[in-house]
Amino acid sequence: MIRYALKCDKGHDFDSWFASAEACDSLMASGRLACMHCGSAKVTKSLMAPSVSHGKGDPDPATPPRPLSAPQSPMELALARLRKEIEEKSEYVGMRFASEARAMHEGDAPERPIFGEAKLDEAKALIEDGIPVAPLPFLPPRKTN
Repeated sequence: MIRYALKCDKGHDFDSWFASAEACDSLMASGRLACMHCGSAKVTKSLMAPSVSHGKGDPDPATPPRPLSAPQSPMELALARLRKEIEEKSEYVGMRFASEARAMHEGDAPERPIFGEAKLDEAKALIEDGIPVAPLPFLPPRKTN
């Protein structure tokens, strides 16, 4: 396993683990590696210092290691809290979002908090028909690295 510091064309920094350097390069070349902040597939490797063991034993147990996915900035912390609250208090309906939202609006399905994915034309049609929807500031669960 190898960890790379990555950067998207919008300037977002993030890092991720890969099975090998070739695996990372292959994902980047195919456009299947996306920024965890904005979803951009234009991702490059950033400079990073290698993690080299100095042979002095285990790290200080008083300083627990930070998971790679742990939020860093106040904005990332706020987005993480928002995501957690949305995922706990609503149902993920995936690509059925537009049909579920329309069915609830028309009274054909029970009203409940939902989130999911919709194609651009589906989202526009919902808005044009007066069905209240809003984009979320994070990627859906199935599109995260």
